[in-house]
Amino acid sequence: MRLQKFLARAGVASRRGAEELIGAGRVRVNGAAVAEMGTKVDPERDVVEVDGARVLPPAGERTVLMLHKPVGYVTTMRDAHARRIVADLVPSGRYPGLFPVGRLDRDTTGLLLFSTDGELGHALLHPRGHVTKRYVALVEGVVGRREAEALRRGVVLDDGPTLPAEVEVLSGRAADLAREALVLPEAQAKKMPREQARALRAGCGAGAGACSCVRLGIREGRNRQVRRMLACVGHPVLALHRESFGPLDLGSLPAGEWRVLDAAEVAALAKAAAGE
Repeated sequence: MRLQKFLARAGVASRRGAEELIGAGRVRVNGAAVAEMGTKVDPERDVVEVDGARVLPPAGERTVLMLHKPVGYVTTMRDAHARRIVADLVPSGRYPGLFPVGRLDRDTTGLLLFSTDGELGHALLHPRGHVTKRYVALVEGVVGRREAEALRRGVVLDDGPTLPAEVEVLSGRAADLAREALVLPEAQAKKMPREQARALRAGCGAGAGACSCVRLGIREGRNRQVRRMLACVGHPVLALHRESFGPLDLGSLPAGEWRVLDAAEVAALAKAAAGE
């Protein structure tokens, strides 16, 4: 088995993340550092280590869980800067090899998946799988038809053009509910003055002027992509929440809580990752 595939199946990282570990010289096989991606290992005989810790072959059924990520947590399982991290919110000790599938930035809330199956994680994040992640954003200004159409076509960011996005500008009761849900955690995390929080709930931006609530669906996972896309069309994000990942909705799971997915949910994710 290829080394990066073994690391992914063992839940160390996604396949791409495993390749980065190998390239950085952090992986050893039978005591020797490995730097070539094509290296093959026998999981039953070879001793594989990452940063000095032995990696064991996966045992038993894979575990996939969802977390309702709160504001203020960094999406990583380890951090050298003493920041609050998502590893503190999930049962990584109970499920060895658990890792986050993709990232949400520190100021973004919502559905974050974790898995012990690196292969599934890699497939869910690859654009060819067409697995859509849906977000609700509170943005500065009034989003008009021109801006929405630009997002639907795809915009050009500094790292290249994006794939077309699903876009819905919320109005009426739907916008009111979205705004209420988005503003409270943002206001609490940033210690926003009460008057400013009230203004946001009422539909005003950080200063003067209106704001909009937008539902956006994307199939990619670039760094801070939704924020950059909306800024590109002139509407900086004030608060951002991911409400679904492929066939899974966050539902009523409270902020900071997690739950293990059942077999049907995991099968639905795998089916979505396969493009079915």
